[in-house]
Amino acid sequence: MRSSPIINLLNRKMSSVALPKIQKAIIIDGVSDGYDVIKYKDIATPTIQTPNDIIIKNKYAGVNYIESYFRKGIYPCALPAILGREASGVVVDKGTNIKNFEIGDKVAYIGNCSMAQFTKIDNSMIMKLSSDSTNEDLKLYAAGILQGLTALSFVTEAYEVKKGDYILVYAAAGGAGLIFDQLIKARGAHVIAVCSSDEKLQLAKENGAEYLINSKTDDILTKVMEITDNKGVQAAFDSVGKDTFHTTLAALKNKGTFVSFGNASGPVPPIKISLLTPKNIKLLRPSLYAYTKDPEDWNKYTTELFSLIQTGALKIKINDAVSLEKYAELAKKLESRSTTGKFVLEIPQ
Repeated sequence: MRSSPIINLLNRKMSSVALPKIQKAIIIDGVSDGYDVIKYKDIATPTIQTPNDIIIKNKYAGVNYIESYFRKGIYPCALPAILGREASGVVVDKGTNIKNFEIGDKVAYIGNCSMAQFTKIDNSMIMKLSSDSTNEDLKLYAAGILQGLTALSFVTEAYEVKKGDYILVYAAAGGAGLIFDQLIKARGAHVIAVCSSDEKLQLAKENGAEYLINSKTDDILTKVMEITDNKGVQAAFDSVGKDTFHTTLAALKNKGTFVSFGNASGPVPPIKISLLTPKNIKLLRPSLYAYTKDPEDWNKYTTELFSLIQTGALKIKINDAVSLEKYAELAKKLESRSTTGKFVLEIPQ
């Protein structure tokens, strides 16, 4: 006998956790280069609207530079907007189509609006964690899932790093940069790290960088050519954007690959495509979301990433867990380029 929609709804509500109507969240209510538009506010808690929805009670949320792009209007978004792109926590409610996750499951996920006590997502970019995962595990996965999958997919598909390659990595002591250093080194390639201080370069070296360039005191192109015997690098992973574009282009060898994936100094202005012609350069602006859109790819990359983390083959450097309400202070720190590694926000429970 087929169950009625009312019975299905009652069954779902009985298995879900009673949620408060109001939650704490970090939002932006305008576009600004400053930090005055960042607010710690009470907002409505999300509710299940479709059969494919999942609601997560967040424990930790990762902090990423991309949030500044939304605040500054580089990436447009509807306002007000809840910030955050990754988190870990516990499933507390789900739609009727969700069969592979249960109430109480510990998870890590990539999705919008993660800087909040509760986040509603679909089940396309969510990873179930072991039931015995500790708070430290949840912190680690919240810190590693977005940048870890980005680096892993980029060194596999944007440019397939091979043994003996020389690879230029900018911001090599940042959250993503340290992961790039380790993954590239593990594949037998030579990491040329670019950082803004000797202290950052030392950290990059500890994570696999072989050659070190201080962007404050060294000429990047001159150093790259010295290191590569004037041949240039096989590939560059450039998260800086506008300020380094032409230097990176010049640093590539014939048939090199330019992977541009960040705007730390501002977006790259429109270019003449003929700039790529003299050396047959391949220029990409890849997205993690496109590389993991298919469930098979998502499962492949998450399985590999979490195996690397669990076995200790990949280290995620977490600087600190900061309370959610202090995000604005942390954003200032991150955008000053004075930080290394990764920060996470601890969500009030």
